[in-house]
Amino acid sequence: MERTLLFNLRSAFVSTLQAKAVLQLAKDNLAYYDHVLEISRNRFSAGDIAQIDLDRLELQRVQYESDLQAAEENLENAKIQLLTLVNDRTPIEQVEVTGPYDFNDQLVPRDEFRKMALDTRPDLKAAVEAVDKAQTDHKLAIANGSTDPTLSAWYTHNSSTNNPFGVNTAGVSVSIPLRIFDRNQGEKLRTQLDIRRNERLRDAAEAQVYSDVDSSYATVDSNLILLRPYKAKYLQQSVRVRDTITFSYQHGGASLLDFLNAQAEYRTVQLAYANLVGSYLTAAAQLNMAVGREVMQ
Repeated sequence: MERTLLFNLRSAFVSTLQAKAVLQLAKDNLAYYDHVLEISRNRFSAGDIAQIDLDRLELQRVQYESDLQAAEENLENAKIQLLTLVNDRTPIEQVEVTGPYDFNDQLVPRDEFRKMALDTRPDLKAAVEAVDKAQTDHKLAIANGSTDPTLSAWYTHNSSTNNPFGVNTAGVSVSIPLRIFDRNQGEKLRTQLDIRRNERLRDAAEAQVYSDVDSSYATVDSNLILLRPYKAKYLQQSVRVRDTITFSYQHGGASLLDFLNAQAEYRTVQLAYANLVGSYLTAAAQLNMAVGREVMQ
């Protein structure tokens, strides 16, 4: 339950950071487009572009406004979820969530996470302890089914009829019960079956640990495979293409359609990168949950 709660809390925190990143991207896109519109209006006033081109440019601004409004709403919802998990009644407008919103390019081998999970996962530890308890119960059942000899001793100062001169006598006796029926055989069998059952549950818990680690590791690795080329190449390319086409359009070297396509491609690439970082951080939280402790920041 604690691991699940921490995962939910971290996921809400990542969602808030992701919403902030998308909101900032929407603000930057709108500010950049407004700058382009201002230049386009000046070009229209100078007779450099037609009215229809200016209208199309101004109509395209609706998309940026919609992106901004949606990003603000998503950020507010993410803050509400985060405040609910921490049981905080602070007004949303007073809440500021900060943290690194990036990814770590290095990933240790899968076997390292497996070893840490086998040593840490509390459900696996509970399964191992259940096997130990079942074995102890079986030993107790065997002990309860055994019979113990009874030793007794006595001493008398009076003589007896058989030995009138034996004033002081002492004696020792040993009593060993005969076990004709083992009345604890049912408990022995039950505890023996319980050992096998708990061993199977332990094996199932261990298999679940491997499954959880492998699945979350694969998700993290998949996100890294996509994030590396974005950070190394695609982000810079989208900025370069947008700025180049914008400059070319403003000087009559590119069509309006080329300009709008370049703007859309830039927005798509930047938004995809922001969402991929959020997916990576959520997958890292999933891997921490699978291992049972903090292994990735």
